[in-house]
Amino acid sequence: MAMFKNDSYRPEAYQHLEHPVPEWFAAAKLGIFVHWGAYSVPAWAEPLGELGSEEDPGDFARNPYAEWYANTIRIPGSPAAEHHAATYGDADYYDFLDQWKAESFDADALAELVRSTGARYFVPTSKHHDGITLWDAPRSEGLNTVDRGPHRNLVAEMAEAMEKVGVRFGAYYSGGLDWHFTGLPALTEKPAEVGADFPGRPNDKAYADYAYEQTLDLIERYKPAVLWGDIDWPDAGKEPGPTSLLALFDRYYEVVPDGVVNDRWGDTHWDFRTSEYQESPELGGEVFENCRGIGYSFGHNTQETAAHTLDGGGAVRHFVDIVAQGGNLLLNIGLTADGSVPPLQRQTLEALGAWNARNGAAVFGTSVAGPELVDPAGAAEGWVRFTRGDGVLNVVLGEPGEVVVPVVAGAVDPAGAAVLGGGDVTAEVVDDGLLLRVTGVGEDGLPVVVTLPLT
Repeated sequence: MAMFKNDSYRPEAYQHLEHPVPEWFAAAKLGIFVHWGAYSVPAWAEPLGELGSEEDPGDFARNPYAEWYANTIRIPGSPAAEHHAATYGDADYYDFLDQWKAESFDADALAELVRSTGARYFVPTSKHHDGITLWDAPRSEGLNTVDRGPHRNLVAEMAEAMEKVGVRFGAYYSGGLDWHFTGLPALTEKPAEVGADFPGRPNDKAYADYAYEQTLDLIERYKPAVLWGDIDWPDAGKEPGPTSLLALFDRYYEVVPDGVVNDRWGDTHWDFRTSEYQESPELGGEVFENCRGIGYSFGHNTQETAAHTLDGGGAVRHFVDIVAQGGNLLLNIGLTADGSVPPLQRQTLEALGAWNARNGAAVFGTSVAGPELVDPAGAAEGWVRFTRGDGVLNVVLGEPGEVVVPVVAGAVDPAGAAVLGGGDVTAEVVDDGLLLRVTGVGEDGLPVVVTLPLT
C-alpha cells in the first residue's frame, strides 16, 4: 500500500546521506518484485480495481490487495471476513504459516525467469505487514519460514539464485506496519490522500528497535542492492541514536556503497521516489520507480482472471511509458503458496522478456527524449512514446503502419531510420514532424521500435 509524500524533506541529521543516484540503478529500468507469504495460502481479495484508478474502492474493507488479508478479515462485515468465516471458520491467520509449504519453489528457476525478462534487479518481500519473516531474522522465533511452514531460508535461496544469473538482489521490509508484533486493531480507514499518516501506525521504541535489528541483519547477511521500505518507520527510531534509522542507513552505505533506498521511510532520506499503480506523487524530475502487480493485487489472488491482468502488450506499454518518463518499473509476481508463478503472470513475463530481447536498446540505459528532440506541443495519433538512446532517438509505436510523430526538424537523420528486430520503415519530413511508414513487423500485436540517428 502506497506511503510516499509529495512534500517529503530530509531533516538536517539525514542530509549527509544525500548523494548522486548510482548509474546502475538509473540505467536498470526494470526490476521484478515478489510478494510471497502466508497470505498466499488463502490468496483471496476482491479484484475491484487498480490503486489510484476510478475503480479503486479506496476502502480497507474491500482491499484488492490479497497480502492485506490478515487486516481485511479483522474488519467486521467485510467480504474477506465473510469469505474467511465460510471457508476457514474461526482459524487464526497465522495458522496459514504452517500450511504454507513452498513445496514447488525452485529459486534457480525463478531467477532464470527474472533474468529472461531483462530485469536488472529483484526485490522480494522479506517481511510484510503480517510480521512473518522469510529468513531466520533476529527475534522472529516461531514466526519465520525457517522455524515453521516451508522450513527454508527463502531470502537466502533467492539471493544466491539471483547472484548466479547476474541480477542484483534487493529486499523489501515493512518497517511501518507489523500486525503481529504490535497487536494493534485492524486498519479500517484508508488515509484520505497520498502521504497522510496511517491511523494506528506503531511508533514506539520497542518496535523501532525490533525493526532495526531485523533490517540490520538483512543488510549484514544479504547486502541488498535495493533496500525497499514500506509505509514509514516508527517515529521513535528516527531521531539519531545507536539503533536509529539514521544509524541503519549509515551502516547500509558502508556495507553496500552503491546501494539505493526508496522513499517510504517517512521524512528521513531516499535515493529514489516511488509511485504505485496509478497513484503517483509529483515527482519533480527526481529518479523514480513505479511499482505494480501484473494483476490488481501484489500477493497471489485466486479471484483474479485475465480481465484483471496485464497481458504482454499491456505490460510492454506500461514499461515503456514509465521509461519514457525517466523512471524504472518494479513489476510484481505474486507466487502461489507452493512457490509457482501463476500461469497468466508467467505468460505476461515471457511476452515482456521476448519484447525486451528484441527491443531492449530502446529502454535499458536510455534517458528522456527532451524538447530538443520531440516537440512537447506536438501529438501523434495512437500510442507513441520516445526515449533517447546512444546516438539515436527511439520511437516506440503501439502498432505498425503510418503515423506522423512530432520530432523536431533537423534533430534526426530520416535516411537512417531502422526497425529494431527487423522490418521495413521509411521516414519523410512533413510539416508536423516525421511521417513514419512501418511494415513487415508487429504480427505479435506488441509495440514496434523505430530508431532514428541523431544529427
